[in-house]
Amino acid sequence: MGGMLDTTTSTIDVSAPSTEGSSLLPVLERYFGFTAFRPLQEGIIRDVLAGRDVIAVLPTGGGKSLCFQLPAVLLPGLTLVVSPLIALMKDQVDALSAAGIPATFLSSALDFDEVRERQRLLREGRCRLLYVAPERLLMPGFLASLRELDVRLIAVDEAHCISQWGHDFRPEYRRLADLRALFPRAPVVALTATATARVRTDIAASLRLREPRSAVASFDRPNLFYRVEPKTSVLRQVLGALARHPGEQGIVYAYSRRTAETIAGRLRQEHVNAAPYHAGMSPHARAQTQEAFKRDAVRVICATVAFGMGIDKANVRFVIHHDLPWDIESYYQETGRAGRDGRQAECILFYSPSDVAKRGSFIDEKHDAEERGRARRKLSEMAAFAESGECRRRALLGYFGEERGGESCGACDNCQSPRETYDGTVEAQKLLSCVLRIEQKNNLHVGLSHVVAVLMGAASQKVYRLGHEDLTTYGIGRGRSRAEWMAIGRELVRLGLLRVSEDRYTVLDVTKRGRDALSSRERISLTRRAGTGARAPDRTLWSAAATPAMMGA
Repeated sequence: MGGMLDTTTSTIDVSAPSTEGSSLLPVLERYFGFTAFRPLQEGIIRDVLAGRDVIAVLPTGGGKSLCFQLPAVLLPGLTLVVSPLIALMKDQVDALSAAGIPATFLSSALDFDEVRERQRLLREGRCRLLYVAPERLLMPGFLASLRELDVRLIAVDEAHCISQWGHDFRPEYRRLADLRALFPRAPVVALTATATARVRTDIAASLRLREPRSAVASFDRPNLFYRVEPKTSVLRQVLGALARHPGEQGIVYAYSRRTAETIAGRLRQEHVNAAPYHAGMSPHARAQTQEAFKRDAVRVICATVAFGMGIDKANVRFVIHHDLPWDIESYYQETGRAGRDGRQAECILFYSPSDVAKRGSFIDEKHDAEERGRARRKLSEMAAFAESGECRRRALLGYFGEERGGESCGACDNCQSPRETYDGTVEAQKLLSCVLRIEQKNNLHVGLSHVVAVLMGAASQKVYRLGHEDLTTYGIGRGRSRAEWMAIGRELVRLGLLRVSEDRYTVLDVTKRGRDALSSRERISLTRRAGTGARAPDRTLWSAAATPAMMGA
């Protein structure tokens, strides 16, 4: 069973030498089989060995785990690793044990005797790494039991989960700050693949890091081709995407468990070896499916977001989003599971404005107004990305605060087939004026849905209650559909003419730039949504950087 130590294996005989100026390559090659570090790895490892706190933001497949596994070999005592998934813990413990590095994990999947045996080995100092889930730290007495162990390094994986501004905030991660008080001398390394500057600041504060070094890799994945297609007949579209990748493996992400099951069933009817994966399946069934996919025994996994975190599989050639992700961070992380070997891979998002409405309805069920506001803002950003005619790569990099030069990336739908632009000045003026008229009448800010309702002359209860049927902008937008106006509104936000507030509710405000554009009658160019046709990526334009890359641990 993964994590049980072979007591006949020779123990690591390296001590904790000073690494200033010395080479870490012999340890890298001996225990991990690599002859060179990936970008930023060596600097992070040297900082950790020097006792410094570190925030490491490395892309999916960028070798985050090596940044604490190699120091665990060199440091005396125990490295405590907080990791959110049992499957990930088991995979890493198995790989470490096979490399002669004694490691184990504690989880709810173990019976009483297994837990007791592993605790004995830990007390005897016979493990270099211990993996635990954040939920286990909340169990009565567990933190106290850690006092018995010689913890010299703390690693927090998927560290964005501790931030209220992160895309996967988990309240249980907040208790991790207690580890700092418990082991004040142990450095902390926080690792994630997706963290904006705001999230990194929150991670540092929440974990009580001391003057942390920050190592942020480029978010660019030049070997990935990004495509967004209007959602029409999704099964036919998925099959078309699979036809571009004959015999190759990939992942289809879906919003719900039922959708994941349905897609897998329909693909099997079309003689595609597909399997579902979601949290409603038993742990045993999920483990079997995951293992089959890793062994290439299953070609396509149809999954909810429960699948993929920490999966070390290099040859995923496509990632398809059947439904709109919640936010750009999730989209980036999930697409990052393609092409981890550095070879070309395709990322396809099937988009419909109705997906935004469905997600929005779910968000409205959240009880906390502040949480609703953040979620609405993130959803709006994701929808704007899907509808934008801008280079996908530039948009993604810009979201994470990274600039990209050049006119065309050559590896996204918008760069290979630029969208048609049109003079949207009149439409922009109508929408911006409507927002201002509502504000002037009621001293009130409202959301985009209500602005569109006024433009289209809707006979809704809210329109009449606020007296908005008397506005001069009431009904002036009847010539366009609701979906078109919603898309125009999101594009005006992207252009900086409108601003989305998230203080309590998601409402719109015209920016200074928007007011200036109105008063000067500035010409405003908008883009038309792409058609339904999708051609295969032009591989001659694909980035030359898409070359095989060394995989880190």
